[in-house]
Parts: sequence; C-alpha cells; structure tokens
Amino acid sequence: MEFGDDGVVKFLKDKTIIVTGSTGFLAKVFVEKVLRVQPEVRKLYLLMRASDAISAAERLQSEIVSKELFRVVEEKHGESYQAFMSAKLIPVAGDIGQKDLGISDPVLKRNMLRETNIVVNVAANTRFDERYDVSLEINTLGAQNVLEFARQCDKIELLLHVSTAYVAGSQEGVQMERKFKMGDTLSSNPDLRLDIDTEVRLAGEMLAKLRFQGSTKEEEADAMMKFGMKRSKHFGWPNTYGFTKAMGEMLLGHTRGDLPLLIMRPTIITSLYKDPVPGWMEGSRTIDSIIIGYAKRKLTCFLGDMDLIMDVIPGDMVVNAMIVAMVAHSNQPIEIIYHVSSSIRNPVKYNLLLDCGQNYFYEHPLIGKDGKNIELKKLPIYSSMASFQRYMVLRYKLPLEALGLLNTALCGFLSDRYKQLSRRYNFVMHLVALYEPYVFFRGWFDDLNMEKLRIKAMEKIEPDELRLFQFDPKIIDWDYYFHEVHIPGILKYVCK
Repeated sequence: MEFGDDGVVKFLKDKTIIVTGSTGFLAKVFVEKVLRVQPEVRKLYLLMRASDAISAAERLQSEIVSKELFRVVEEKHGESYQAFMSAKLIPVAGDIGQKDLGISDPVLKRNMLRETNIVVNVAANTRFDERYDVSLEINTLGAQNVLEFARQCDKIELLLHVSTAYVAGSQEGVQMERKFKMGDTLSSNPDLRLDIDTEVRLAGEMLAKLRFQGSTKEEEADAMMKFGMKRSKHFGWPNTYGFTKAMGEMLLGHTRGDLPLLIMRPTIITSLYKDPVPGWMEGSRTIDSIIIGYAKRKLTCFLGDMDLIMDVIPGDMVVNAMIVAMVAHSNQPIEIIYHVSSSIRNPVKYNLLLDCGQNYFYEHPLIGKDGKNIELKKLPIYSSMASFQRYMVLRYKLPLEALGLLNTALCGFLSDRYKQLSRRYNFVMHLVALYEPYVFFRGWFDDLNMEKLRIKAMEKIEPDELRLFQFDPKIIDWDYYFHEVHIPGILKYVCK
C-alpha cells in the first residue's frame, strides 16, 4: 500500500477512466466526485446499455448530466457546464455481458484501449431473484469480460471491481475480508465443489429446454428465476445475486495474472451523507422499503428483529473509499479486498431507524387528498418468522381460503377477486422469503483492511484533502443522519 507525494486530487489529474454501469446510483456518485474535485481529469468513458451512439448520448444527458447530483459542478462551471461535461464524459454504447464489452465502434474501442489508466466496474444486476442466465451473464461472466478488456489497455494501472459484502451469504458471526478461491462454496458439505463452467452450461441447457417446450416468456422467466435460486441454495447462498457476484470474484482472482485488482465490498448503500447533496438517492434499498411503506400506509406490520445490527453505509463514503484505495494500490500487482461497512466501527440497530421514522412522520405529518394530516399508527413488530407467519395466516390466509370456498359455492362468481388476492398474498410471501436472510442477518463485516487504509491515509494525505475524501463510519451520527438526511432524501428523491 503506497501513496504518492502528490495526494489524491493530483493523482486523478490527466487520468482516463472507464466506468461500467455508469447510469447506476453509485457510478454517478463516483463520476460526480471525480469531476468536482479534479476538473483536469483527462476523460471518463461511461459504458451504458444503448442501441447506438445516439441513444448513449441521450442517456448521458437525461440520466447523468441533468441530475441534481451534479448541481455543484454545474454552478462551478456556469455557462460552460455543458461544454465541460461533453469534453470529459464520453458515452459508450456497450454491454459487459459481451466480448470487448459489446463496443462496436472500432475507433472508439481503439482509443479506449490506448488511453485508459483505470477501469471501474460498477455494473451489476442487483435483483436477489433475477433469472439465472441473466445474473450469470452480468455478475459472473460480465466481470471476466471487464477484466479481459482491462488487460488489453496499454496504460492500465488498476481494475477496481465493486462487489457486495453479501457474497458472505447469510453466515453468522464476523465475516472477514477474505478472498474466494475457485470452487469455494458456503455449503456445510466440505466435499461440495463449485464449477462455474458447469453452472453456465446448466443454465444454457435449462433455457434451451424451456424454449424447446414452447414456454411463454413469463413461464421461461419464472423457471429460470427458480432454477437460479435452487442452484444458489445448493451451494449455500440464499439468493442468485450473492451467488453470482461471488462467482464473479472467483473468476477475477483466478484470471487476473499480474493486473492490480481491487475488490470493494460495500454493505447496504444508502443516501449521501454529506457530499455534494445530502440525502440524494436513486432507487430504494432493503431498509428503505420500511420507510416508503410506512409513509404510503401500505405496511400493516414490521418484520425483523429490531435489536439486530443493520450494516449500512452512505454512498458518498463508499465512493471516497474507492478513490483513496485506487490511489493507494495503483500499479501494484496485488489483489486486495475491502469491506466498506459500519457494523464493526459504528454499529446501528434497526430500532433506531424505526424510532427515527416514527418521530419524523410525527413531526412532519403527511397530507392526505382531503388536505388533512394522515394519522400514522404504531404498527406491530414481528421479530421472528414464526410469529409473522402466524399473523399472515390469521390476517390473510384463512380469509383467503374462506373466499375460495365461497367462490366455489357461487360457481366461480368471485374467481377474479380470489385470483387477484391469491397472487398478492403469494407475492408478499415470496418477498418475505427473499429478504428473510437480511432482516434476520446475524453477521458483522470486519473491515481491518479498510482500517489499515484509513490509518495509512491519515499518515500520508494532507488533513484538508483527507476531509474531502472522508470514509470513516465512526464520524456518522446515525440519529441525525436518518432523521435529518436519509428519510427526507428518500421522500424527496425516491417517493417524489
């Protein structure tokens, strides 16, 4: 681990960086930070899914340049903002699921290979129950495609791959920043070995079988989703997302050669803590469904052990850690893994989020269509799956069965209503099963490597610059963050 004498900001000067998944939340925060602190960065190639260069340029404008996230950069450059962004950000139509990242323009690809210093892979499919073939293509094989492209770059200094701390599955206790080796599993069976080529082949065979049988698109998607969950659980992971991300890490570590490889494993990424727009967020995370459901009066209860630690980390701290780690490990032929987490250094429990939410809506009541304050009642909390299932049976399952009997007695007169409620009930129970490993997660993510990076950064980086790239979770006042920053941010940017 080394830091040059120039510091972080000067390190970024004249760098050319490829960013995959560039229209996603974390990638945008990364791009904004680089442009704001170092306007003399040479160029950022932003890979995004688009049919052609024109569509990619349109996505750049609508999904990146025009976002409120970039308002500080816009204020800084004034009338020259659009020209500045056009000069620094190069939209690239591509797909990490394909060879050479799906880049069809030979001139553009040649320029990228000739100029690029750093590749930052943020692209991922984050659905827990995504169909197996899709998740494998992006999270597993896509990671290798990015690596192969990076190895072709003439001036490559580092590949930074964003994974997830939940490659650890639902294991209990302290989870270390350890590397996955090819064939590793989370299964209790010590003789079980994982073969990625076999998994890719099995997914392809299943897909071919379904299409040969004439399955509809809906049937195909459902079958591939269930197949992915089955394979994941067979090897010890609770869902397809964590399983395919773990396989992606295995491929990177196995095939990187001497390419410097940095794997960042953030936990649950939340809204920005401070920089540049406190509370800014796109999309909702696991914990946000509680806030959103409560605000919209769609929750009838809370599920989860409120005394458990929820490991969350604001998005700007994740990006700061990424950039500092880039500087520390550039041109070093090593593989290192970092947990970007809070559960060891500054743990926070679910009950604090619940209290902050209830207090916030008491102080800032929502207004109904009639112009009156919406009364939000204190909801029951079910701290175990058994108690929740009993509640669901009494509140919904038994009335649903009674409706089924009545429908039969009425010769199917209530069939549409019965099917609608059955689908809704089954969907809720599917979601509950999907999120159970996380709302009852009894693990902590050790961040010893990250702590070493913090200590080294304090020794080598000037205090003013270190404050600019703050990534120590110990500084977070969770009560203030949830009440004054995160909940207002979710209501403004997600619920709108």
